[in-house]
This record gives sequence, structure tokens and C-alpha cells, in this order.
Amino acid sequence: MMTRRQAIKTTALASAAFATLPSAIAQTTATTTTSSTTIAPLEQVLVSTAPQPFKLPPLPYAYDALEPHIDARTMEIHHDKHHATYVANLNKAVADYPDLGKKSVEDLMKDLNAVPEKIRTAVRNQGGGHYNHSLFWQMMKKDGGGEPTGNLTKAIDANFGSFGEFKGSLSKAALGQFGSGWAWLVMDGKQLKIEPSANQDTPLSSGKTPLLGLDVWEHAYYLKYQNKRADYITAWWNVVNWDFVSERYAKAKA
Repeated sequence: MMTRRQAIKTTALASAAFATLPSAIAQTTATTTTSSTTIAPLEQVLVSTAPQPFKLPPLPYAYDALEPHIDARTMEIHHDKHHATYVANLNKAVADYPDLGKKSVEDLMKDLNAVPEKIRTAVRNQGGGHYNHSLFWQMMKKDGGGEPTGNLTKAIDANFGSFGEFKGSLSKAALGQFGSGWAWLVMDGKQLKIEPSANQDTPLSSGKTPLLGLDVWEHAYYLKYQNKRADYITAWWNVVNWDFVSERYAKAKA
């Protein structure tokens, strides 16, 4: 049986041990922090190892390249925020379906019926936003505008009567799109057509090849043009990259 003197001694030793415990913990933490085997916080590990099959493509020019027709701040927000959000949400949508992550966004949008119903709407919206914008950046360039040449010009004249008629028809489709959406020049079989699409729907999902698209979501123009969509549309024709559109036409025709 423990004597009273032994009990007092044991209590004193325990108190001394607890008193040194905080400094011991601090020393261990410091050692772990400076060690080459430091373990990263769980949140950092999850972010760094999460699969991200779809990537935000860089702008093919500087933010201010399309000035004065489209302002630099709009381009920065449009690309770095809006497009980036579509990419992030698309990755979230397919996170539980690794086979979908192995496809290109173009293949996803071509066959939405092959996407599980549970995530089909998300892929349609987010994948459409990613695909449409990836094209849109390339459909514009610094010192663009004017008129196309070569076979595309001949096709536009044959289908619409003249470039002026075509330009007026696409502008009308863009201006008349109720709410958010796009106006497109598409290849439907062997024929050129103009058609609008709502939200982030893409002609690709209905078997057509988009050649030229005009984004009329408000985030594409509101900082500079506010509610004057018609002014934005007029200005946009000055940045169209007809070389890119002509290349897409040649590939689609082939």
C-alpha cells in the first residue's frame, strides 16, 4: 500500500511532467515543420491530388488586344472568372465518372445522350460553356474584322446573297436572342446556316459544326456597353478572326 509520503512524491512528479508538456509539443511541432517529411494540411492534399481532366486554355492574346472594341477588364473577367468557372464545374460534374474525363469536351458535347442522366444537364451547361468559350477566344484577334476571302466568301455569297446580307442576318439573330445565349454561323451538312442558341447550348450537340459564334451573355459586354447590346454587336465585327473561321470551314467541308 502506498504511504502518504509516496503519494505526495508521485503527485509532484506528475505535475512536473504536465508542466513541461506544452514545450515538448512545441518542440515536436517545430521539428516536424522544418523536417523534409513535413505533412501538408489535408485541404492542400485534396486540392493538389483531385483529378482535373479539363483545363482552362490561355487567351491567345493579351487582355487589351481587342481594345477599343472589347475592353481589357471585360476580357479578363470573362476568361479568368466565367470561363474558368465552367471548367471547374465541368470537372466536378465528371469527378465520379473517370471515363468521361478521358474524353475531349468536343466529344462530350457531340453525344450528350452518352452522358449519365444524373449529370447530363450539368455537362450540357458547363461543358457547353467550356467548349463555346474555347472557340470564342480564337474567333477574335487583334486587328481583325473586315471580310473573309476565298472559298468561305464564295459560300457566304451562295447561301446568303452577299457578305452584307450575312452580316445583317447574324447581327439580327444575336440582337434578337432573348436573355443569354449565342448567335452562330454553322455548317449543317454542306450548307451554311445562321442560328441562335440559348444559354451555353452549342450547335455541336445537334450535329452541326460551329464556324463563328457571337457571345451575347451580358458578361461579354456589360462593363463597356451596359444594356446596349446592338453597340457591342457592331463593335464585335471589328475583331473577328476570319483566318480561323476559314480554316474551320475548310475542315468541315473536307
